[in-house]
Amino acid sequence: MRSIKYIVFDFDGTIADTIEPAFNIFNSIAAEYNFQPITKEDREEIRMGKPKDFLKKYEISEFKLLLILLRVRKEMGKRILEIKPVKGIRESLHEIKKSEFRLGILTSNAKSNVELFLRNSELKDITDFIYSGKSLFGKHIVMKRLFDREKINPGEIIYVGDEIRDIEASRNAGVKVIAVSWGLSSRKLLESAEPDQIADTPKDLMQCIQRILILPEVPAHNTD
Repeated sequence: MRSIKYIVFDFDGTIADTIEPAFNIFNSIAAEYNFQPITKEDREEIRMGKPKDFLKKYEISEFKLLLILLRVRKEMGKRILEIKPVKGIRESLHEIKKSEFRLGILTSNAKSNVELFLRNSELKDITDFIYSGKSLFGKHIVMKRLFDREKINPGEIIYVGDEIRDIEASRNAGVKVIAVSWGLSSRKLLESAEPDQIADTPKDLMQCIQRILILPEVPAHNTD
């Protein structure tokens, strides 16, 4: 059994319901970057496939993607007071906190955006730390920076995220991971990456944590 002390969450799409606003912002600025707006069919393709495949199909370089993401984040910051928590996540965060885990957020979003969102969502004191960071070499590098700053052993953490890259980063960093199916990536795609557990609703999170604590070898798709 691992001694799990920290439950660390991704922010966008996992805690904050930012997926639809992000697509809307992208479409509002797409013409400036000579891109076509993302259609409903495109959104489903993004959910069902890896983001790198989508970038290749539409010939979007990683550099240009970074510029767009920075712009989207800036625009999101202007609208952060309009962003709502994922339905049910507030109650689940409080339940996890009451179970004496330390809660953290690891995100590529701006820390100021996250703090403002938490205050506006009546979640101001729910987290023990917020870490904002990016790396061209992968999210696992950002995770390791967090470990160094907070003096955390990877074996003490469960990471919770909504994308394939969250699963891959957790694996590379030696961290247990719960994937959530209400965010960017579809459940089918998440299953293909074999996270330790999959939560389909925020209510499932505590059970997923308990399964990892008790039976860490149980595959994510076998939750009976």
